[in-house]
Amino acid sequence: MNRALDDEVRRLLKIKNYMARKRVEFHRQEWFRYKKLGDAWRKPRGKHSKLREHLSRRPPIVDAGFRSPAKVRGMHPSGYYEVLVYNLKDIENIDPKIQAARIASSVGSRKREEIAKRCAELNIKVLN
Repeated sequence: MNRALDDEVRRLLKIKNYMARKRVEFHRQEWFRYKKLGDAWRKPRGKHSKLREHLSRRPPIVDAGFRSPAKVRGMHPSGYYEVLVYNLKDIENIDPKIQAARIASSVGSRKREEIAKRCAELNIKVLN
């Protein structure tokens, strides 16, 4: 981590990364049974749903306990907040102390080089 972070934020980032590794994939109820459902999470709302009632031998349900700490939510593991950059104008709005640039995938190689060069001049970290 290049950024100077206080001990509390460092501790919370470690917790966030640990929780992210431990977090299970949440699947929709009976996602394995019907292909048309897909496995994207949907809250079970059935009156007799075993999953909704948290009965044993059922997969976990999305819950507030799985969230990362609020102070570091949305933060990159390096300690910066990501800003998606499409052109050179977007770089001017970045604060290099707390934000880092991520060049959009739709940007071509020529403009990507220009953006990377400008970021180096302004001491802005590029994440990709």
